[in-house]
Amino acid sequence: MIVLSGTIGAGKTSLTNLLADHLNKPAFYESVEDNEILPLFYQDPKKYGFLLQIYFLNKRLDSIKQAFKDDETVLDRSIFEDSLLFKLNADMGRATQTEVDIYDSLLQNMMEELPNAVHKKNPDLLIHINISFDTMLNRIKKRGRSYEQVAQDPSLYDYYKQLDERYVDWYANYNKSPKMMINGDELDFVEDQDAQQKVLDLVDEKMASLAL
Repeated sequence: MIVLSGTIGAGKTSLTNLLADHLNKPAFYESVEDNEILPLFYQDPKKYGFLLQIYFLNKRLDSIKQAFKDDETVLDRSIFEDSLLFKLNADMGRATQTEVDIYDSLLQNMMEELPNAVHKKNPDLLIHINISFDTMLNRIKKRGRSYEQVAQDPSLYDYYKQLDERYVDWYANYNKSPKMMINGDELDFVEDQDAQQKVLDLVDEKMASLAL
């Protein structure tokens, strides 16, 4: 199982598509376009923050269970990022510490209930996509989801900035599986075909070194 991580606009969906085609394996995607709660969260983070977190937890665990059926599935976001996102919301006053504690406890309990051997509960490889804050903002603006736009809600600038900064420590401390980082600025695989092949080559090399 390969999982991707990265901030908003990093290119997780694009790389998931590339890897799934390259490996000829099924892909599982974060529920965004069909997520009725996400726009509500951006309108009222305090009211919908905890509900959104539970929604994503339920969807991600379902994807993980489905992914167990094949050794080389690709997931476009790691479940281990969810606590980072929710704790940021708590620190910004959008959720309470009690809600964070309940979520963390629920996540731990649900992960323990997953099927198969213990080692299968963690990915075989985490691929982290690192992009600059400016690239993040540009991609958010370009994809045009109205509720994500800083122009529409200036408070989102600080939210995005803190999210970008926290991913640095999150990746440095991630230890659930082997990991690798892709520089999404230097290798713009979202739009550049040459960069796409270079990224696939890097992933192939990493997988070969891990005998995956």
